[in-house]
Amino acid sequence: MIRKSKSDAPRRVLTFTWRRWRQQPARVVALAALVMLSTAADVGFPVATGHLIGTVSDTDASSGAAWSAFAIMLALAALSVVAKILSYFAIIGLTLNAMRGLLIDGFSRIQRLPNEWHSGNFAGATVRKITRGAWALDDLGDTVFLALLPALLALAGTTVTLAMFRPELGVVALVGSLLFTAVSAILVTRWVAPAASLSNAQDSRLSGAIADAITSNAVVKAHAAEAREENRLAKVAAKWRHRTRRTWRRGTVTGLIQDSILWLLRAAVLGGAVLAWARGIAGPGDVAFVVTAFATLQAYLRSIGQEIRTLQQAINDMEELVDLMDASPEAQVARAPAQALPGTRRGALDFKEVSYGYAGAPTPLFTGLNVAIPAGQRVGLVGRSGSGKTTFVKLLQRLYLVTEGRIEMDGVDIASLPLADLRRSLAVVPQEPILFHRNLAENIAYACPGADMAAVREAAARAGAAEFIEAMPKGYGTLVGERGVKLSGGERQRVAIARAFLSDAPVLVMDEATSSLDSESEAKVAAAAERLMEGRTTLVIAHRLATVAKLDRLLVFDKGRIVEDGTPEELLAREDGLYRALHQRQAGALAA
Repeated sequence: MIRKSKSDAPRRVLTFTWRRWRQQPARVVALAALVMLSTAADVGFPVATGHLIGTVSDTDASSGAAWSAFAIMLALAALSVVAKILSYFAIIGLTLNAMRGLLIDGFSRIQRLPNEWHSGNFAGATVRKITRGAWALDDLGDTVFLALLPALLALAGTTVTLAMFRPELGVVALVGSLLFTAVSAILVTRWVAPAASLSNAQDSRLSGAIADAITSNAVVKAHAAEAREENRLAKVAAKWRHRTRRTWRRGTVTGLIQDSILWLLRAAVLGGAVLAWARGIAGPGDVAFVVTAFATLQAYLRSIGQEIRTLQQAINDMEELVDLMDASPEAQVARAPAQALPGTRRGALDFKEVSYGYAGAPTPLFTGLNVAIPAGQRVGLVGRSGSGKTTFVKLLQRLYLVTEGRIEMDGVDIASLPLADLRRSLAVVPQEPILFHRNLAENIAYACPGADMAAVREAAARAGAAEFIEAMPKGYGTLVGERGVKLSGGERQRVAIARAFLSDAPVLVMDEATSSLDSESEAKVAAAAERLMEGRTTLVIAHRLATVAKLDRLLVFDKGRIVEDGTPEELLAREDGLYRALHQRQAGALAA
């Protein structure tokens, strides 16, 4: 994900937010109308106050005129209150709908980001970016519609009414207000905002560090490393404290400067009103109007000063989420026109002149790779670590995209397939199966959401998982814990195999599903895996060569090339072959 310029953040965040708001045009229009109505009533209130004071101080005025002025004041106050209340209800609907949509869209975008992105980002930090950004959207709505918009309208209206009384007071109010707003904006955006952006980044790192330690708690306990992790977190928290304190201090100094400007403006406007009264050109009602008008002006200016800080903070809080939403998702269809697999999926695979290299690597891993795998063939992928076995499979899954050449499934270029169609044609049983913290039935049915319990039970039985599942107190309704921690390794593997049975995909990928199991569990998983392979094109990433001895064919990888291709017996018979050397090395290690 490419980080954008910090100076461009306000424009990008506000543009992004406006696109969210305009999805609800009726609410936005109603909210703006209510805010303008409430603000107009607030601006008119000082005028009505001055009129009332002038009326009651005039000995020739009738009581009816005073009561009329009083009634106007009450009507304006009531209008302001009612319009404000209605605007609060309007913004509740606007904000909650926008936040809900943002949370869903943010989650959707993360789900579709490439494998490389997920491998380089903390889950906890990512969650923090989404939730913090959603709440920042709430702050933005309140700030723009309930604070800044009425404040700017009131500022303009009050300045005009003061100018109608004394032009010079209108000029003073206008210049002072513009100075206050400009200084506030410059201090906040150029001085406070950079510090706030750094503190937010450290806040995300803090969340990521906490989540990383919690999700790896079993490893922490195994190494008695609780104190070590606490010390590590303390260092991250110390940097967070330093950055956050700097942000808060700059905000406090900004507030003091804003208050000083307001005091100077207050002295100038109220002093002008007193001077006009002393010269006999203003009566009690006029002075009351100026005092009340300035009180309104000051309240809105103070609001502008505070809300500029809130606005910038919301922009800082939302910046990482906007960057996240700008990140490029996985290519859904890499090449046009889109195609579909044949009605009867067989699972024949063909790598044609495939080239691929990791980003930043000086040379590509694969160059002009060619290999055809007939439908239903069981193929072992063997070789030293880093030779390309896992990358070969990830290219098939389109977790990585080929730079040259093509990969075909049943004669169709997989780059032209919708990603969902491709992955529904692949069943994957990883070395370390990951289960959701949901019940066993949900985990098995994840491969086929519409499956009924009969299908789930059948898949579990074929995977050899039914016995241990039905022995549990809640059976298929048993929660498995985060990542399946309540199950043993063998039980997790059999649940993953049951999931693969239920998917009924024509191509099966297995990453040495028995490598970390005890002998009894290994035998059960191996038997289930044998049943699963029947009738499917199967790719087995082999770490222990004994597990591929009965497969139809072996592909031996070395430095991104397939250096040997044949049956296990054929390759074992080659005196100078790499497979034979690897096999003898493992046999010797076991014998020792």
